[in-house]
Amino acid sequence: MEVEMTLFSLVTRASFLVQIVMTILLSASVLSWVIISLKFKILKTAKDEAMRFEDQFWSGINLSDLYQQVKRKREEHRGVARIFEVGFAEYIRTHKNKMNTEMMLASVQRSMKVAVAREEDYLDSHLSLLATIGSISPYIGLFGTVWGIMRSFIALGAVEHASLAMVAPGIAEALIATAMGLFAAIPAVIGYNRYAEKVDRLSSTYENFAEEFATILQRQSNVAEES
Repeated sequence: MEVEMTLFSLVTRASFLVQIVMTILLSASVLSWVIISLKFKILKTAKDEAMRFEDQFWSGINLSDLYQQVKRKREEHRGVARIFEVGFAEYIRTHKNKMNTEMMLASVQRSMKVAVAREEDYLDSHLSLLATIGSISPYIGLFGTVWGIMRSFIALGAVEHASLAMVAPGIAEALIATAMGLFAAIPAVIGYNRYAEKVDRLSSTYENFAEEFATILQRQSNVAEES
């Protein structure tokens, strides 16, 4: 008897458990591509905003004027602009309370450290899910393959005259699960590695800016005290 060996027929004839495995892997693949697309947009926007704000910051603009600009458009800013806003707001508060330079600097650094951590959490969001999809998808696919091949050999043992043609469809449908596992895992792993590197670079940018800004505020406070 000739058996139709199309991809669709192999999937529809697979056992219920293997079909569940395929559904899970297909869902994981779709989810990973959604995350990859969203993270691409988020990280690109974060990089562009960081470059644009740093250009404005180092252009010589008055820090009080820049703070007012950022404060007016608070909902539109993230990253470096948010760190600047938090740091300068704390600087204003400490000056009103007439803290000395050392206490002011420590307070501003703590505030910006919290702001940096929040921005890093925002950039890191859902990356762990990509890593999870990339690491477990091949094993889920392998489970479906093992189950499908096991069913094929059990069925083979139940007949007196066995042939390769009898088990080939079952083995083929089982191997589809492995292929789907790799199809889900490979983009997720590539996306995670690429975006993790970009997040690390942006985190370094945030931390460097916070340190440089704290140094500028310390200088300004020293000058004010000497005056």
